[in-house]
Amino acid sequence: MQLLRGFIPVILLLVIFVACGKSEKPPGAKTIGVTLLTRTEEFYKDLEEGLNAATKEHNFKLSIVDGERDLGRQISQIQDFVAKKVDVIVVCPVDSKGIGKGIKAANAAGIPVFTADMAAQDGEVVCHVASDNLAGGRLAGEYLAKLLDGKGQIAVINQPLATSLLDRVSGFREALGPYAEIEIVKDVNGDGVRDRAMQAADDVLQAHPQLRAIFGVDDDSALGALDAVADLDRDDVIIIGYGATPPACDAILIDGPLKAGIVQYPRKIGEQTIEMIAKYFRGEEVPAVLPVPVSIVDKNSLQEAK
Repeated sequence: MQLLRGFIPVILLLVIFVACGKSEKPPGAKTIGVTLLTRTEEFYKDLEEGLNAATKEHNFKLSIVDGERDLGRQISQIQDFVAKKVDVIVVCPVDSKGIGKGIKAANAAGIPVFTADMAAQDGEVVCHVASDNLAGGRLAGEYLAKLLDGKGQIAVINQPLATSLLDRVSGFREALGPYAEIEIVKDVNGDGVRDRAMQAADDVLQAHPQLRAIFGVDDDSALGALDAVADLDRDDVIIIGYGATPPACDAILIDGPLKAGIVQYPRKIGEQTIEMIAKYFRGEEVPAVLPVPVSIVDKNSLQEAK
């Protein structure tokens, strides 16, 4: 009995040691909660692939959910990540301004927040990784100005809830600044949804019969405008898009009204977001904004790439 009693404290110590060891995460085993704007668009599917690919190079665990373009849903997802005590949260905001409530909840819990693609206007964010949308807008404006020979009425199909899209329009307007004979007669909201963009473009085309061109701030906006010009038999109207998704590239290749699109690299955005998180946890300096370069494609460049 006395020998058994001597072993009991030792056994208890071993049990406590093993239990404590199991409760601790291995070094670098961080959990990342991600809420996407949507999973239905090709862009976000590619961005998610980039997140997953880069995660394999680090000892991270991803938990990815879909905001489904619903601000309330996305805020609830962030609050759920906070309750689960994830190590970091990545947000692709549904609404750049409205998402601040969710980000502030993470801030209050001491959980670092990163944003990808679309920026947040409120709350503290460690790093925002996105396409260089100002540069993309400039490329679109410069290309369109050449097609128009520096003159004509144009319209913008916008989506003002997202700062990234507002940046595209800012860059676009900046590029058109030197062209006094180019006039933006209308800047309308298409909500980034093809059928709504079609209706917005239809209204503009009917109100402005002299309209020569439309800039769609994303491919759904550009394709909606394409539907509208086809419906009204206005194939003379030039359209420039943003995103260069497969449906948009197919439309560019047939040499119709959609003449060009800005190419983004969503997979790169996903990869770079994970890399910035890895740097942050290594204690290295992380930039507040990391722009990912963009480029432009038209029929010629798409044919050459085949």
